[in-house]
Amino acid sequence: MALVSRIPSSSPAAIQSRKPKSFGFNPVFTVQCASSSQKASPFTEKHSIERYERDSWLYKNQLQQPSCCSCPLPSDQEFVRDYDIALQLPELRKLLEVLREKRENSNGVEKRGPGNVFLVGTGPGDPELLTLKALRVIESADLLLYDRLVSNDVLNLVGPNARLLYVGKTAGYHSRTQEEIHELLLSFAEAGANVVRLKGGDPLVFGRGGEEMDFLQQQGIEVKVIPGITAASGIAAELGIPLTHRGVATSVRFLTGHSRKGGTDPLFVAENAADPDSTLVVYMGLSTLPSLASKLMFHGLPEDTPAAAIERGTTPQQRIVFAALKDLADEIASHQLVSPTLIIIGKVVALSPLWPHAMNKTSTLVESR
Repeated sequence: MALVSRIPSSSPAAIQSRKPKSFGFNPVFTVQCASSSQKASPFTEKHSIERYERDSWLYKNQLQQPSCCSCPLPSDQEFVRDYDIALQLPELRKLLEVLREKRENSNGVEKRGPGNVFLVGTGPGDPELLTLKALRVIESADLLLYDRLVSNDVLNLVGPNARLLYVGKTAGYHSRTQEEIHELLLSFAEAGANVVRLKGGDPLVFGRGGEEMDFLQQQGIEVKVIPGITAASGIAAELGIPLTHRGVATSVRFLTGHSRKGGTDPLFVAENAADPDSTLVVYMGLSTLPSLASKLMFHGLPEDTPAAAIERGTTPQQRIVFAALKDLADEIASHQLVSPTLIIIGKVVALSPLWPHAMNKTSTLVESR
């Protein structure tokens, strides 16, 4: 099946009919409006100037038009998402046709077999933590679908002839649904492209890489996985925290603070996770930490258990809050940490040379220089 038949065919004109009267969406204006507030982020924020500059090939016609909008962005995020996709469709179709033509040899005989799909982990943010294999694949890709938590420094390594397409998700705004991402991967793989799916951390650790791999394999597409350094390992190493340590922590457990919509409460594991001889690492847990901490302490984890919250770990914008478990949520709120923030709970946290109790403090904020 062609990409044209898989992706909703709504045109900008069609979506315009349900656009809020006070708002005229244009990617150029979105860039101007969002650049100041997102300037400090090492990652791709949903309406940042970096995103639109990187994906400008998708907006060729629109970028030639003058801006006619006014701040702020509308509250109808579904409209913004649908309109953005509609703007991208013409260039996506053109690219698909170019790739199909590229598959034909000089005799006009189409080469058989789909292209390659790589699920590539890019680590927690520092481009020097990339594997050599990941770098080679990134440099040779035709199309790269990248998430929000692939750092700007990593994206700067992409080859000059490759096309980038943002498919990131944030709370309340998914630039593409998971099903749409599946169909994009399949369509371009069937056209013979070298398609790279870039994910922060490791693609198979809370990255939904398994779902994408399963979908593509069911369609007869071979998928190759290139692992990345997951946030737990990369960030713990940055802080000098051993996730396991003889006599201190005999195991480590990775938890997610989010569940699939309508799924089981992600904090149901608290009873079994409240083990003082284990290290807990919580991904995507900012909003649920107060509840998780209460449940862990209720089930027996000491309230003075050392803990740390790390915002934008391994990047120049890294910030760290150290505190006892009972105080961690309040300290995070006090210092206004934002996503992505990783949380590490366990006695091994006190082995970090940055642990504030060595400096006779109850909590501290550490910022990268």
